[in-house]
Amino acid sequence: MDSSSLRERQKERRRARIYSVAIELFKRGGFQTTTATDIAKASNVSRGTFFNYYPYKEAVLLDYGSEVMERLRDQAESRLAQGIAPLTVLYEVWDALAEENARERDLFPPLAYEVMNPNPERARTAYQALPLSKVIELILRPLHQSGQMRTDLSLQRISNLIADTYLMVALRWSAYGTERPLQEEMRLALNLLLEGAVRRDLVRQ
Repeated sequence: MDSSSLRERQKERRRARIYSVAIELFKRGGFQTTTATDIAKASNVSRGTFFNYYPYKEAVLLDYGSEVMERLRDQAESRLAQGIAPLTVLYEVWDALAEENARERDLFPPLAYEVMNPNPERARTAYQALPLSKVIELILRPLHQSGQMRTDLSLQRISNLIADTYLMVALRWSAYGTERPLQEEMRLALNLLLEGAVRRDLVRQ
């Protein structure tokens, strides 16, 4: 192994350690109260080294979100390959994401806020790291290709709207809570998106 490959392996291991330590600290002490200095100290690196790997604290959460999205995409691809109906797969993935968010309730709000960061570069980075709309698009594509979806909106836009709805409903639930579990809230939202809010016999009156 040459020296450049060794350095890359060392960098990957260091980043993985910083990430795992940071997530553990976030879960144990809360995201807001955990500082970059806390993470660096617990990871046995300097504060400057932490920022070499993560330019801001929220960037750690983007790695976490990316892992969740990869798992959901793998789940969707596997279930579709088994011949499971796309809408069934969509609800399964929806439930799995709600379960993850409910379990890690304190991590979700800062992650969601990052997608809406007023800094356009940070918002773009977050959007690319959390491609929920791409997972939804993958699931719905068979329905779109078979002509079972509306044609006045593109598949991409429909998928974006569904993903945006998830983001806002889950963010509100994480921040304020409701009398219903998140999974139930999310199913209500998805049903509304798929079925519509107004009785169909009234839509064109």
